[in-house]
Amino acid sequence: MEYFILLCIGIVMGLFGGLLGIGGSVVMIPAMVIFFKQKPEDQHLFQAAAMICNFFVAFSAVLVHRREKVLVLDVVKWLLPAGIVGILAGVALSNIQIFSGVKSSNLTKLFGFFMIYVAVLNVFKFGKHDGGKDGLDLSRSKRSKPLTLLTGLATGLYGGLLGMGGGTVCTPLQQLFLKMPLKRAISNSSALIASMALFGAFYKNITLSQHGFTILDSIRIAGIVIPTAIIAAYIGGRLMHKLHKDVVRTVFIVLLVVAAFKLLTM
Repeated sequence: MEYFILLCIGIVMGLFGGLLGIGGSVVMIPAMVIFFKQKPEDQHLFQAAAMICNFFVAFSAVLVHRREKVLVLDVVKWLLPAGIVGILAGVALSNIQIFSGVKSSNLTKLFGFFMIYVAVLNVFKFGKHDGGKDGLDLSRSKRSKPLTLLTGLATGLYGGLLGMGGGTVCTPLQQLFLKMPLKRAISNSSALIASMALFGAFYKNITLSQHGFTILDSIRIAGIVIPTAIIAAYIGGRLMHKLHKDVVRTVFIVLLVVAAFKLLTM
């Protein structure tokens, strides 16, 4: 049963990760908490496994976005270094005393509250221009190196602290700071997540011993999830380019609200 549940988690996280540029942790971590969490420290194991999976989900989606030529490369090139610095700092923060032992539940609550914030932010985006009908028009976008670096840094910090890919931060911050159209922001987010995940997963996994786990514990979970997640992420990336932007936004909001409710009421 555990094996089957993990395969299903891979399908769902891959599909939404590819569709929404979120890496998939926003699906995987709440699902793992709901089905498998027995003690507070488990949160760190789930984060470590999710970071490994994030790379494969995001990279599969990036292949689709690159083929569709929707990546904004002059933004991505500044997001990447800032995001990598941020995720290393975020992982370090996740291992401090306030988030260790029985206090690990603080991470779960923080994750839930942040998802509510992002959901509300996107509700107010309905009916606005936001990249035209297809969500790709760059005519109203603003290119700012400092704000791009800030977006990458914030994405990395939250990603490292909460064990998520960071798309739930990167996409709305690009919309807020850079006026980036929704689908462009999602595509850029996937590229950032794929890069950050490599560094974040390595750092988080080598610190698992602080919480009573080994790297093999994390790899065992990720190894089951990854195959179905890769396939689903590719499909999700294709769907993102075919669906209307408000359909994509609606799916994003519903996913966040359901996951936040589950985490905050456990």
